[in-house]
Amino acid sequence: MKKIKIGQLGIGHNHGEGKMLAVQKFPELFEVVGYAEGNEEWIKKRSSLKGYEGLKRYSVDELIQMCDALLIETDVWDLTETAKKCVDAGKHIHMDKPASGTLEEYKSLLDSAKAQNLIVQLAYMYRYNPAVQKCFELIKDGKIGEIYSINAEMSTYHPKNYKRWLTNFGGGIMYILGSHLVDLIVYILGKPDKITSFLKHTRLDDVDFPDNNLAVLEYKKALARVFVSSVEVNGFGRRQFMVSGSKGTVNICPIERPITMTYSDTSIADATYEDRKIFIPVEDDTATGRYDEMMKDFHAYINGTKENPFTYEHEFAVQEILSEIIGGVKFFGKNID
Repeated sequence: MKKIKIGQLGIGHNHGEGKMLAVQKFPELFEVVGYAEGNEEWIKKRSSLKGYEGLKRYSVDELIQMCDALLIETDVWDLTETAKKCVDAGKHIHMDKPASGTLEEYKSLLDSAKAQNLIVQLAYMYRYNPAVQKCFELIKDGKIGEIYSINAEMSTYHPKNYKRWLTNFGGGIMYILGSHLVDLIVYILGKPDKITSFLKHTRLDDVDFPDNNLAVLEYKKALARVFVSSVEVNGFGRRQFMVSGSKGTVNICPIERPITMTYSDTSIADATYEDRKIFIPVEDDTATGRYDEMMKDFHAYINGTKENPFTYEHEFAVQEILSEIIGGVKFFGKNID
C-alpha cells in the first residue's frame, strides 16, 4: 500500500483545517508535506490553528512539485483555478466545494483530469454521512421503490459576519449550502428535466443577499425540493434529507450532530393517519470524524483499490445545475471578512 505525499493549497476555505486534521490521523496512508497560502490575511487568521502546527509553508509551485496529491482549500473563488494548476502538473486533487470559475473552466479541469486518469474528489461531506450512505443502500436494495419525492433542507441562523461573507456569491446561501443537497439529488435521480428557483432577500441584520432560498427540481414523476436559509432559527437542528417512493420513506433529520434516521415501508406504515416508523441506528461520527472516511477513500482511489462512484460527469452536472438554480452568476467580490 503506497503512502501518498500530500500537501494543502490554501487555508482560506472554512473546512480546510478539518481536512488537514483528518489526513494527519492516518500516517500509514499519508505523508503530510506542508501547506501553501499566498494571502497574508489568512496567515494571520489561521496559520496558528492546530491543523497547521509544525507544518512548513511553501509556495504553491514548490508544494505542487513535492506532492503526489493536493488538498485544494483556497477561498472558494480560487478553487478551480488552483486545482487546474495541480491537474496540469499531473497531480491528484481533493477539491473543496462548490467549484468556482465558469462552467467552461470547470469542465476543462475535469476533462484534463479524466484524460490523465487523475483522481478528482469533491469535498461534499454528506456523501460520507453514515445515514446518507445507509439511504443510498436502501435505494440500491429496492427498499424505497420508485422514487417520487426528495425533500432536502440545510439551513442555519448565521451571524452577521458570515452573512457579509456570503454577499461574495451569486445565489448567496444557495451557492454555498445548496450545492451539498444538489450533489445528493443528482447522484440519486440524475439531471432534472426542469428547474425553478426562488431566491429571496430578507435583509435581516441589514445584509442584502439571497438568504432564504428554494429550488424545485422536476423529473418525469419525481419532485426534489432544495431549501436553504441563513435566517432559520435552529436551522442546523432541522437539516433534513428525506427520500420517498412507492415502497417506503427514509427520513434523516437532523442530518448530523446528532444523526436521527427513520424508515417506513408499507408493512410498517399500515395505518393511513398514524405516524409509524422505525429508528435506524447509525454510528454518528459527524462530531469527531466527519472527513475521516472521505480521506481514506481518497487514498484508496489514488492507489486503485477502490473506484470513485462520483464520476467526472457527475461532478460537472452538479455544478451545471447549481449554476442554473442561481441564474448563472457566481461571484460579486472577494471579501474574506
